[in-house]
Amino acid sequence: MVPALREAFNRQFTNAKYEAFLKDLKSLYPGTIEFRIAETPVFADKEFTGKMLDTCESIIDFITDHRFRTLTERAIPAKESLPGENDHCQMIAFDFGVCENSENELEPQLIEMQGFPSLFAFQVYYPELLRHYFTIPANYSHYLHGYEKDSFLKMLRQIILGPHPVENVILLEIKPHEQKTRIDFYCTHDYIGIEPVCITELIADGNKLYYMNKGRKTEIRRIYNRVIFDDLHSQKESLGDVIDLTKPWEVEWIPHPNWFYRISKFTLPFIHHPFVPKTYFLNEVKQIPPNLENYVLKPLFSFAGQGVLIDIEASDLEKIHDPQNWILQRKVKYADVIPTPDIPAKVEIRLMYLWPDGDARPHAAINLARLSKGKMIGVRYNKDKEWVGGSVCYFEK
Repeated sequence: MVPALREAFNRQFTNAKYEAFLKDLKSLYPGTIEFRIAETPVFADKEFTGKMLDTCESIIDFITDHRFRTLTERAIPAKESLPGENDHCQMIAFDFGVCENSENELEPQLIEMQGFPSLFAFQVYYPELLRHYFTIPANYSHYLHGYEKDSFLKMLRQIILGPHPVENVILLEIKPHEQKTRIDFYCTHDYIGIEPVCITELIADGNKLYYMNKGRKTEIRRIYNRVIFDDLHSQKESLGDVIDLTKPWEVEWIPHPNWFYRISKFTLPFIHHPFVPKTYFLNEVKQIPPNLENYVLKPLFSFAGQGVLIDIEASDLEKIHDPQNWILQRKVKYADVIPTPDIPAKVEIRLMYLWPDGDARPHAAINLARLSKGKMIGVRYNKDKEWVGGSVCYFEK
């Protein structure tokens, strides 16, 4: 994306240097990084970065509109609506594909958005280490909004802990020590101090929740939520009895689980921007487009790309019994933008936003990137491939 930097990086790259980097990266918590780390970062100049940020600001205009809550109320499944919803979502992620337009020019296209935390802590540790092994220009940073490591971690700590002592705040997940992203939980503990706690370990006493902290029953006042409820329902039988989180517990959520549904694929049909593909609720499509090969079909309530149909036919639409829970989205053309030793790689960039209490709007803070050579971004589409996997984008300052 920045040809001179790409050429320089590929020229300095060696497998020996990459393997040494991986060994160092994985030494912090051996055996915890199960996802593939790509051989290269991504570089974005000011113009491309500005296009992504402008798109996000347009979406944030809608999120901060007084009508947003009413328009997205249907997004929250009735059985999963939790009381105590905050007035804003403290963490938001926007996923952009690096695409080609009809003039063969590079442009960002929004793929998805999430009112949910991403790898905020791991993306501090990993890009910093990367600089020790590869030459990254000093005028490029993986932070945004003027952040550097210390100022970012100060803000992250403020948002996660709020006014509470660290022992009264937990990171909540389903079997956190078995998750593929658990390296982020451990980095969160290193930077912020909070413990990762499994939902099966919660203790209810009256309207309060507790956990065992070094053998001591400790009240939970705030939850840094990493539980995806769709995942929770699919595992409920194997988990046994778990506390019903939809009850009015005396606890704060960061971010509140309802935001996972409000800021999601559900939001896309309301957004009109050149860098947001046209998206429609399937139940509002009056006539099936004749060029279905130019669309992708996505379930609203799924994660990690599950249920997405890339190559669709009219018969696929006819099989959908709940069209109100599906979207039809215009396909975008990912650019073969990263030269590699075999075939070029495609790129997605996730801009990760923080929204402190008292601020009128969220702001971009940090990012992650993912490289792919398959039909979609994701492990199962990139098996046995190199120069694919988790990465980071360095932005021109």
